[in-house]
Amino acid sequence: MTSRRMKKIAIPTLDKNGFKGKVADHFGRCLTYTFLNEDGKVLEIIENSSQHLGGTDLPPYLMKKHGADILLCLELGPSALNLCQKLGIEVYLGKAETVDELFIQWKEKKAMKASAGNVCKEHE
Repeated sequence: MTSRRMKKIAIPTLDKNGFKGKVADHFGRCLTYTFLNEDGKVLEIIENSSQHLGGTDLPPYLMKKHGADILLCLELGPSALNLCQKLGIEVYLGKAETVDELFIQWKEKKAMKASAGNVCKEHE
């Protein structure tokens, strides 16, 4: 019997506090990305080195380089959603202050799948 690979989840965060970390309001301008597996185990926390903070890549490329399959966030713009979808990253939107709250919303299927109709129009 072959076991399936667990998906890797990325959450934009403001700190390195892992499962109790604060979720960033803006997906691309966060300070860090916290990566979890589907069981909620923190796998890694990386600095946001995307071009939004003086780096080179767009945030979805950075997340994909670190193996993200899923992005959980509060909001993002249509361009970011489109790029995530092209890279094979599923995007879910929730309302939470901490990583654990957002993860639980997703796990309980209370986070909304992102679509063109529910993304932030200000970030086009």
